[in-house]
Amino acid sequence: MKAREYLDILHVAERLKDTPRHCTTTNRRTESVAEHSWRISLMALLLRHEFPDMDIDKVVSMCLIHDLGECFTGDIPTFIKTDNDREIEDSLLNKWVQSLPEELSRDISELYKEMDAQETKEARLYKALDKLEALIQHNESPLDTWSDNEYELNKTYAFDTVAFSDWLTELRKEILEDTLRKINEMGE
Repeated sequence: MKAREYLDILHVAERLKDTPRHCTTTNRRTESVAEHSWRISLMALLLRHEFPDMDIDKVVSMCLIHDLGECFTGDIPTFIKTDNDREIEDSLLNKWVQSLPEELSRDISELYKEMDAQETKEARLYKALDKLEALIQHNESPLDTWSDNEYELNKTYAFDTVAFSDWLTELRKEILEDTLRKINEMGE
């Protein structure tokens, strides 16, 4: 890869720093897609010893690239994202990935195929962390920043996604306890 190609890739990815997500931080600042991607990558890295049979470096790679399509479309919360939105995002992302240097394009395309198929342990772990991070972030954000549907989502979302792992199921239960505590404390 030439130095200019490398810089061009980084310039596209930089858009995620300015792409707002639906969630806010503890201090009420709208988080960026880049911040979300960073934290799920950290979450994966921290689980290296909990999942010794997995290729955690691959999971971290999946976490780092999973929202690159939002460089082109912005973030659309999962509960309002349509199939048409997904098709547009996938099309724009695929066009960009195909324009990358050949080896890099192949590597990233293979990761996306694995992530989409959700057949490997690594792909399932990445997907679980993606969903769990959103729940954790909601628990960290002020309750008055939640939309009405998020009260129920924070109670029910992602249990099916973590079911393949006892450890992740326990984590999801802990997140639920935090959610219920937050709602109860604010309701008083």
